[in-house]
Amino acid sequence: MLLIGNGRVVTRDPEMPMIEDGAVLCEGGLIKEVGKLSELKNKYPDSEFADAHGGFIMPAFINAHEHIYSAMARGLSIKGYDPKGFLDILDGMWWTIDRNLDNELTKLSAKATYIDCIKNGCTTIFDHHASFGEIRGSLFAIEEAASELGVRTCLCYEISDRDGMEKSKEAIKENVDFINHVKKLSDTGNDMVKAMMGMHASFTISDETMENCLKEKPEGVGFHIHVAEGIYDLHKCLKEHGKRITDRLYDWNILGEKTLLAHCIYINPHEMDLIKDTDTMVVHNPESNMGNACGCPPTMEICRKGILTGLGTDGYTHDMTESYKVANILHKHHLCDPNAAWSEVPEMLFEGNARIAGRYFKTPLGKLKKNYAADVIITDYIPPTPVNEGNINSHILFGMNGRSVITTICAGRILMKDRQLSVCDEEEEMAKVREGAERLARRING
Repeated sequence: MLLIGNGRVVTRDPEMPMIEDGAVLCEGGLIKEVGKLSELKNKYPDSEFADAHGGFIMPAFINAHEHIYSAMARGLSIKGYDPKGFLDILDGMWWTIDRNLDNELTKLSAKATYIDCIKNGCTTIFDHHASFGEIRGSLFAIEEAASELGVRTCLCYEISDRDGMEKSKEAIKENVDFINHVKKLSDTGNDMVKAMMGMHASFTISDETMENCLKEKPEGVGFHIHVAEGIYDLHKCLKEHGKRITDRLYDWNILGEKTLLAHCIYINPHEMDLIKDTDTMVVHNPESNMGNACGCPPTMEICRKGILTGLGTDGYTHDMTESYKVANILHKHHLCDPNAAWSEVPEMLFEGNARIAGRYFKTPLGKLKKNYAADVIITDYIPPTPVNEGNINSHILFGMNGRSVITTICAGRILMKDRQLSVCDEEEEMAKVREGAERLARRING
């Protein structure tokens, strides 16, 4: 058993939101008990102890939209890259990278991403992968990295016609093979890896590929797809299909409670109603949308519709508190309303992401509560002002960042303790990543 204590426990459980000088007891990958440290120490004196040093003890973060394949882009200079718009960014940077990834580089990218996630207190990651340089086996390579580092992950491969129909069919097969593999794992009780059917976006997917996806998709999973991230996606759909993107997805039976739509910048109220009526999920990625100059999505309106909405990073960062901060100010700025986003954004991060994860992972996530996953973080934040259950989110927003996390635990296993990774030799792993990044850069630039 593992006892985590000597700090403020922020449970996310409305029945008991915060416990001063609290503790969390973990056993068998689950939370066994939550309460006062003194009581739990007396009750379980032989437990291994993780000291919070007076900081916050909270549920680990969940990222609802990541891109592992982008891990080696940091600092990368590509000859001739001078984007004038979002399509130039996609083709000049991201598709250039993914066309040059093999499975060894994909696994290294996964290691780099998951290590950074652990260091920022994120233990559940929904990834949307692309490596058109080597498709077959790429999701299995990522799964190996996740297993070695002890994180939860839900994976899919990005189906697209952009590199031809043969690769599109190969991408479908990679999804199907991995989904079937994960089903077998789930039958053995493994709840650390899940799978979805990945699709890039409407504008790179033909009707033929839509049909192939639906024909091949195993039961029990939904789709993970970018929707209306750029205006071109909408314009092409209107021109070639005579309908808006969400209508097209609805007509192809893509929407549903297991499907996750990333971005949704250029959607209208009618499309929001379709998303709501089909109980489809949406994930907001504020920094990426701003960085790519794609626009600000109508996220506040999406939330008001009652659509299940989460928060992701799109590979832009692996720090969920960073996305929290940016989403908070983006919508205030966009709407010219200082009262905007105070409730919606923390609800997306602390409730929406857990509910999204709950549609795939059997173990309940997102709360420090009995029988929930023992996914716990400790931060070194010691507040200079009073803390109560009504202002916890403000303390996180203005007082913490990802590097405030000093200890990260997933399924009861300590992945990082006092800023030292315990699941790998970080220096050794990152040296391999750097070698891989140099190899990728040479491959791209000749």
